Amino acid sequence: MTSTIAFIGKSGSGKTTLTRCFVEILKENFPNSTILVVDNDLTLELSDSFGIQAKNTIYGVKSGKHEYKTGIPEGMSKQEYIDWALEDIIVALDDNIDLIASWFVTPKDCLCLAAKLMRDSIAKLIERYDFVVFDCEYDLKYLNLLVDYPMDETIIVSLAKKDNIALSSKIAQNSKKYATGGQLGVILNRAKKEDLSNSINLTSALELDLIGTIFESNSKDEILNSLKGLYSRLNLPQVNK
Repeated sequence: MTSTIAFIGKSGSGKTTLTRCFVEILKENFPNSTILVVDNDLTLELSDSFGIQAKNTIYGVKSGKHEYKTGIPEGMSKQEYIDWALEDIIVALDDNIDLIASWFVTPKDCLCLAAKLMRDSIAKLIERYDFVVFDCEYDLKYLNLLVDYPMDETIIVSLAKKDNIALSSKIAQNSKKYATGGQLGVILNRAKKEDLSNSINLTSALELDLIGTIFESNSKDEILNSLKGLYSRLNLPQVNK
C-alpha cells in the first residue's frame, strides 16, 4: 500500500530542503522500500537540488513536446501510450528512489482526453511505489490538478513569522477539501528561540495542527536531525525499534 506525503507552503519557506531531507529519512528508515519523488513546483527547484535539469516533464508528454529516447511503439492504445511515456521521463536517483517532474498542470475543466488519461496514468504510477513524496506549488489545489489521489500526510512548511503563519492558515483552509482523511499540519521552519512562544501561540490561535519546529540553522545535518525527531508525529508507517 502506498503512503503519500505532500510538502506545501509559500515559496521561500524551505519546502524543497525539507522534502529532500524527508526522502533521506525514508531511505534510512525503510531501505528496501521504493520511493517516488514528484517535483510539482513550477520552479523545478527540487529537481535542480538533485543535479537534474528537468527538461523532460509530465507537461512535455501531455503537450507533445517531449522528445523520446526511443521510437514510439506501434499498436498502443492512448492510455498505454501515456503509461509508457511516463516511464520515459522517470529519473533514477538511487536503486529504490525515482524522480519525476511535473511543471505546468492542465486545469481540471480542460475537457481534452489526454488530461484525463494522464491523471489516470499518474495514479497508477503512484500505486507502484511504497512512498510517494510531493514537493508542491503553494497548496494542495495545484497537486489535485495533477492527480486526484488521497494524501496520507500534508505538511505546510511555514517560516516562524507572524505574516507567514497567517498565510499558512489560509493555505490550510484552501487545502482541507483535498486532504480529507489525511493529516494536515504545519512545521515552523527557521524559528528563533526568542520568538518561539509567540509563534506557537499564534499557530494555536489560528487552529493549525503544529507538527513541530525546526530552528534556524545553516547546517543540513541539524535540519535533518530535527525532521527525524518529528517523524513519529506523522500519519505514516513508523519504524519498529
